[in-house]
Amino acid sequence: MKDSSLSNQRRDLAVAYRLIAHFNLDDSIFTHISARAPASEGDEAFLINPYGLRFDEVTAENLVTVDLDGEILRDSFGAGINAAGFTIHSAIHAARPDAGCVIHTHTVAGVAISSMAEGILPLNQWALQFHNRVAYHDYEGIALDLAERERLVADLGDKKAMVLRNHGLMVVGATVGEAFTLMYNLERTCRAQMAILSASGATPRPVPEELAEHTARQYEKWTAFRADPTAKDPEWEAYVRLALKKYPDLAA
Repeated sequence: MKDSSLSNQRRDLAVAYRLIAHFNLDDSIFTHISARAPASEGDEAFLINPYGLRFDEVTAENLVTVDLDGEILRDSFGAGINAAGFTIHSAIHAARPDAGCVIHTHTVAGVAISSMAEGILPLNQWALQFHNRVAYHDYEGIALDLAERERLVADLGDKKAMVLRNHGLMVVGATVGEAFTLMYNLERTCRAQMAILSASGATPRPVPEELAEHTARQYEKWTAFRADPTAKDPEWEAYVRLALKKYPDLAA
């Protein structure tokens, strides 16, 4: 009998890869999205993209299963995984039981904001979702040193969003859907901030602290259902429909 939980988790993760490519948030064959693997695939294992594939080539079947020690448990493509991706994603999955999915990107806007001392500013409604809720991790070079995992986890704490200084963005979600919507909104936050700061002759108008915090709490209340992996998520379902329409091979 087919394992429906396995099928759904792999399908959702493949959908997220296609959506990241569809919205031009990918970076060649680099950056990663990972999701906790079903128990049937291994204890404390996670799914991640095979090394060498573009995000628009990722399917439910060719996703790699790897455990927290780096042992490959399933790899139908046969190329293994990117070492830097393992460093970052294994750290979060090991430390955060709530990390059903982790997304890391290198977009132009995300890298630009990560290279600014100010980080994310409270300049618009998208940004307020992350007000006082973004962690920062200093750049340590390409993430090949496993010792960096401890510092990465310590800097992330219990937050769901992180700016990797001089590097890019990362989010943690209870589900693939939550992680994708968080990253999409964080990316728009960065794009809007870049547009605001580059507007000639304009003066940025930050939202006052009290109102910014109020709005952030409204977001938390509004999206609280996403902490439950069994909850219905209309926004993610809409994204899934988009992916299946644009990439019908995902339904195979």
